[in-house]
Formats: sequence, structure tokens, C-alpha cells
Amino acid sequence: MRREDLLIEPISDLRLRDLRDYRSFITVYEKVYGFSAEAIVKASQLVKSTVKEADLRILSFTANLVSTGLRGLVADMVRNGFFNMLVTTGGTIDHDIARSFGGRYYRGFFEADDSTLRELNIHRLGNIFIPYESYGQVVENVVREYAPELSRVKREWPVYEMLWEFGDKIKDDASILKACSDLKVPIIVPGIVDGSFGTNLFISSQFTGLKINLFEDMRLIKDVVFSSNLSGALIVGGGISKHHTIWWSQFRDGLDYAVYVTTAQEFDGSLSGARPREAISWNKVKPNAKTVTVYGDAALILPILASALLD
Repeated sequence: MRREDLLIEPISDLRLRDLRDYRSFITVYEKVYGFSAEAIVKASQLVKSTVKEADLRILSFTANLVSTGLRGLVADMVRNGFFNMLVTTGGTIDHDIARSFGGRYYRGFFEADDSTLRELNIHRLGNIFIPYESYGQVVENVVREYAPELSRVKREWPVYEMLWEFGDKIKDDASILKACSDLKVPIIVPGIVDGSFGTNLFISSQFTGLKINLFEDMRLIKDVVFSSNLSGALIVGGGISKHHTIWWSQFRDGLDYAVYVTTAQEFDGSLSGARPREAISWNKVKPNAKTVTVYGDAALILPILASALLD
């Protein structure tokens, strides 16, 4: 098998405008009602209530989504003011920078032979194919170009401010970093060193003295949480981004709205599978909060919830 036989169809970005013809589709699920259809309907209602009523509106998600067309949708939801804080994982920055600066991701398939892909210098993320030259090298080049410039402005940066600076260098309107930079929406990435971007920042720091200050990011999220009147979160996936969102919410007695989208189950005690009701016992979700868990792939669920916000 040749490389050119695999890298054929690039991933394109879904935009909010693409969903305008589907915004009434939620009425289909209202009529179906049974099983997961009820959860999707309730989630769409709670997301709309969050956007309408909450002054703190958090979108928490995992980085794998940014390798797909959902990247553009997340950027548009920021631009439309639906969410005013993002909490995510380190790979989000990797994928967004890689795709913003010329990296191309391709439609692949789960059943590919990974040993063959390795020989062909292709990464596989589920059914997404990422050529080596579209990922690590792109991120490395971007950090190498701009990190020295940032170190001359100041040596120590809050991560969210540094991400705005990188977003300011991007011209791609489907970029999450650019959208957040343009509107000064904070991107909180507690695991920033867990990925190519963070690793390359570390390497650059050995020559430039550049430092990141995660305590300032914690100070920001603390201040925002304590100053909010009502808070809501759409939490897509689990892990550190989910936990960081609900962890800080406990200090103001918990979220008022919480929508979880997950494929994880609660039987093994994992944080990723824990439902909102478990978070009540930790003070991370209020006992009277409006909550729902939608079980399903975010690639299917998130466009439906986004389309409901167009009403």
C-alpha cells in the first residue's frame, strides 16, 4: 500500500452556518422521546438555558475532537458568544496549531494496519490519518518561531495569555485559538505540558528562559467562578478537562447547569464515567442543578446540541 492511496480526502471543518437547515431536527427527537432521544432533547434545552441565563458558560472537551470537523464548530460557538471559557487538554493546542499552520488531516479507517502506517509515517487517531509532517514538525516550527519573541516581551506567561498570543498569529477562521484570541475568551489547559506544544515550550525555555505560570490560570478560573452568579457547563468527554471544570465549581457550591456527553460508564468508578449526581456529593454540582447525561459519540451529539442554539 502506498502513502498516496491513504491520504486522499482531507478533513474539513464543520461551521455553525452548516447547521441552519437542521436546527428544527430536535423536534424529531421530541417525538421519538424514548431512550437516548429524551436525553438529547433535555440536553438541548439545558444548553440553551445555560447560554441564556448563566454568566459563566464553560465548554469542556477533549483534544481528540479537534482532529475532526468539530474544530470549526467549537470556534464558531466561541465567536457567537455561546461559551465564555474553554477547558480542554493539551492536544487541543497541538491539533489546532497544526491545522492552522498548514497541517492536513485525512479521512482514514479504524481497521488500518498500524505497523504499515508507521512505516508510511502516518499517525492514526481513531479513523483520522495524520501525516507526520502535518503534526509534530508543524507545532515545533511554530513554537520555535514565536516563543523567542514572547520571551522578549516578558519571561513568564500565564498559559491562557500565551495561547492568545499564538492565536493572534493565526489567520484560519476555523481555529479555536484564533476565536479565543479575538474575543479574549480564556482557554484553560491544566495539562498543557502533556503534548507537542508543551514539550516544545519546554525545549525553547532551555534557550530563552521562557516560563509558564499555571498558578495564574488557576487564579483566573478561581476569580471567574467566585464572581459568577449562575454557572453552566457543557462537558464533552472526561479526564482532566472534565475534572478541572467541576473541581473549581465546587468552591461556589457547584454548577447550576451541567450537561455531560460521554461514552464512559460509571460502574468502574472512573471520573470520566461519573454522572452529575455523583458530583453533587463532592459539592461540584448543586443538588437542585439542572443536569443530564447523554451517552454517545460527541461527533454525533455536539452538532445536534449546537444546532439547537441557533433557535
